[in-house]
Amino acid sequence: MQTKDLGIAVVGSGRIGSLRAKMAAQHPAVKFLAVSDINADAAGKLAKTTGADFFSADNEAVIAHPAVNAVIVSTSEHEHLKPVMRALELGKPVLVEKPIALTLADADKIIAKAESTGTPLRVGYAQRFKRRYLSAKDQILEGRIGDITALTGRACNTRAQGIEILKRSVDATPVVDVLTYWVDVAGWFLEGIRPREVTARGHGTVFRKAGFDVNDATFALITYENGAVVNLGVYFALPAHAPQLGMGVRLEVFGSEGALILNDDHTDELLITNKGIPHAYIPGLEFQTAFLSSSTPGNWHLGDYWGPVADESRVWLDHLSRGRPCPMATAREARQTLEITLAIEESARTGRPIRLAG
Repeated sequence: MQTKDLGIAVVGSGRIGSLRAKMAAQHPAVKFLAVSDINADAAGKLAKTTGADFFSADNEAVIAHPAVNAVIVSTSEHEHLKPVMRALELGKPVLVEKPIALTLADADKIIAKAESTGTPLRVGYAQRFKRRYLSAKDQILEGRIGDITALTGRACNTRAQGIEILKRSVDATPVVDVLTYWVDVAGWFLEGIRPREVTARGHGTVFRKAGFDVNDATFALITYENGAVVNLGVYFALPAHAPQLGMGVRLEVFGSEGALILNDDHTDELLITNKGIPHAYIPGLEFQTAFLSSSTPGNWHLGDYWGPVADESRVWLDHLSRGRPCPMATAREARQTLEITLAIEESARTGRPIRLAG
C-alpha cells in the first residue's frame, strides 16, 4: 500500500493538543511536525518534547507553513473558528476538537468553507473510539438491536474538573462541552435519523457559587423523527475528592430486537495508595483513591498513550496517509450535535420544549 507523507500542524499546545502532537510525532507517515500556541513557552516546550520541526506563537505561521498539509485545531472551544477557517481556505484537511463551534452560525461558516473548497474536516468526538462504543455501533450495524426505540444515559464528573473547563472557556458548559459526547454517540447510533424536539430541565448551586451561571445538573429528552426517545443527563458537581479521573458514564440502548447495557463508570479498576495519584487535568490535585482508566482522553501506560484520543488520532492520520476508513464525526454530524446541546441549554433555561430545524 502506498503511503502519503504528512506534514502536521497542531494549533494549541494545551493538554489535548499535546497528546495529538505526540501521536503525530510517532506516526510513520508524519515527516514534518509544527506546533503553535499563543503562549510561546508552551509551544516551545511541546516542540522540544515531540521533536517538532517548527514552533511558533503565531497560529498562522504553522497553518500556512509550506511543509504542512493537514491541521489539528486543539485551541480552547471559543477559539476554533479562525484557525479552522484559515486551514480550510488553504485546502488543508482539519481535525478540530469538539464542539465544532459554540454557535450554529460559526458551525455553518465552517461547513460552507469546507464544502466550497472540497476540504475534509472531522471533529474530535473521541469517545466514539472507546472499545465499548465501537462494539455497540458494530452490533447495531449487524442488526442485533433492531430498530432503536430508546436510549438513556448519564455522565458525571467532579466540580473541580468542571470549574477548570469553565475557567478556560465560560461558554464550555457541562452540556455543550461534556454531554455533547453522548449526544454525539446517540446520533451516531441513530445515524441517518433526524432529531425533532428537545425538552430539558436543569438545576444547581455549586457552579454559581464559583462565579459561573451554569447548572450542576441538566437532563434532557430528545425525540427523533422515527419516534425514538433519548434521555441524557449530566451532573458535573461531585465533590472534588470523588475518585474519578474523568467522566463516569452509563448508557443503555433498547431496540426491537435487543438491548445494549454499557457500563463506563470504571469502578472495576480501583487504586488505593499512600503515595498520591495526580489528576492529569487539574494541576496540584492528588487522590489517594482513584478509579484507574477513568481519564476521559485515555491513559499513559509503560511510556505510551492508550485510549480514545490516541486511537482517534492514529485513525485520522491513517485515513489521510493511507485512505483508511474513518468513523470520526463529520462536520454536519457535529453541527447536529451542537444544535441539540444548544437546544438543551435553551429548554433548561426557558422551561419550554424546543423544536429543531428540519
